Amino acid sequence: MDQNAAIQLTGVTKTFQQRGGPAVHAVRGIDLSISGGEIVALLGSNGAGKTTTLDMILGLAAPSSGRIEILGAAPRDAVRGGRLSALLQTGGLLADLTVAETAAIIHSVTPGALPVAEALERAGIADLARRRVGSCSGGQQQRLKFALALLPDPDILVLDEPTTGMDVTARRAFWDAMRAEAEQGRTIVFATHYLEEADDFADRVVLIAEGRVIADGPTEQIRATTMGRTVTARIDPRDEHDIVEMLAGQPGVRGIDSRGNAITITTTQADHIARLLLNHTRATDLEITSASLEAAFVALTTTREEAPA
Repeated sequence: MDQNAAIQLTGVTKTFQQRGGPAVHAVRGIDLSISGGEIVALLGSNGAGKTTTLDMILGLAAPSSGRIEILGAAPRDAVRGGRLSALLQTGGLLADLTVAETAAIIHSVTPGALPVAEALERAGIADLARRRVGSCSGGQQQRLKFALALLPDPDILVLDEPTTGMDVTARRAFWDAMRAEAEQGRTIVFATHYLEEADDFADRVVLIAEGRVIADGPTEQIRATTMGRTVTARIDPRDEHDIVEMLAGQPGVRGIDSRGNAITITTTQADHIARLLLNHTRATDLEITSASLEAAFVALTTTREEAPA
């Protein structure tokens, strides 16, 4: 166990017994350590086990085996102590109450809660305090749930598809607020199907497939390790044949696309290829980019699904 971890999972499994059917192994041995102040995205296809994993982190379900510690305590103890809070997809709001009234009710049963006005302000909905919940858009209701999650002033926030119902502008404002929370030392773990959110806002991505962690690291590292990087440059068409011939035999080169005065090389050795182009050709306007997180996600999950059982 990492004594400094905010969230620690060790050998965690979860099996559901079906009446008259085979057992479902939703989580198959997850080891995961998340440090304080990290913003971590959990990614996975439907049925991969990420929601079950979040449920166990929140104490909503008990692992079949293994151990989970939240700031050195059991998940339910962390929730009861206000150190762990969540914004979930499930859970309704009362349409007839105002935004402020809703927050006030939760405030009244939360020891040491933040002032309602502060929670609404930090969630970006202070101007909606007197509006009835039923008159709020889906995105505004998500922001209200965020305010409710902030009331205990938790050390850790767990978010399950937090920006569902928000438009692009609202999503960006939401993540600006999340980053501000993380800068105060708060740990944020979120599951999302918007891969660009993970790419833009997570410090680290944990990819889950078939109940196991199959990739874990900074988004840049996962993109580069899985797909390599892309080197593009402008060349003289008269040099095309010689350049392609030179690069084709280089280690790590996965593909070369040459069209007119532009060449694109996909490679796991981008720095080496860039040096060759700069030192041994007349190439200009050279650029190195990583593959998108979406491409890495597809590559990892496809490889997993196609692997023999």
